[in-house]
Amino acid sequence: MDHPFDEATRRQIAQRCAAFVRSDPPAVASGLKRAAVALVLAAADVPDETAFLLTLRAASLRAHSNQWALPGGRCDEGETPVAAALRELREEVGLLLGENDVLGLLDDYPTRSGYLITPVVMWAADSVQLVPNPEEVASVHRIALTDIAATDGFDFITIPESERRVIRFRHFSQYIHAPTAALIYQFREVLAGRDTRVADLEQPVFAWK
Repeated sequence: MDHPFDEATRRQIAQRCAAFVRSDPPAVASGLKRAAVALVLAAADVPDETAFLLTLRAASLRAHSNQWALPGGRCDEGETPVAAALRELREEVGLLLGENDVLGLLDDYPTRSGYLITPVVMWAADSVQLVPNPEEVASVHRIALTDIAATDGFDFITIPESERRVIRFRHFSQYIHAPTAALIYQFREVLAGRDTRVADLEQPVFAWK
């Protein structure tokens, strides 16, 4: 399916998000800290294509440095996941969006590091002037939706430390792992009209801390 960056695509994705029925939080969610990420749809580097924004976290960060991530972070006390995702997006890459730009929410994902992440799907009509915060973000990348639709874009492996499958998204010569890969994978499935659950997909051991 082609995804030109236009109003028709925005409406189509909004409809798919509205049709998606979120699952109940997994049993392990009790006691986890709430967090949110922004899955931002924006113009791709290639003309007339839609992409999502992906960041490479700064090397100076105390946790999960040099890892691929969607913009986001921990919810402040009393803050909704939508508000947190919008705030983190502004703080990390300088993109100011509002609740009217939110297309929907995906399933909450529990991480090994103690967070319950809510993915918030957003549409950025204008994302030309991104200003990454160097204290948090090393670089920002635009991943075309055609890349995640590819049949060989994702794979699943096993590790000795867990009975659960580890999901990976191959982006050029690198692998992007869960939780980010799991959230992207579920969004790809929503685009295809499928309700595919991802809370049981495992993260690599280096992401457990």
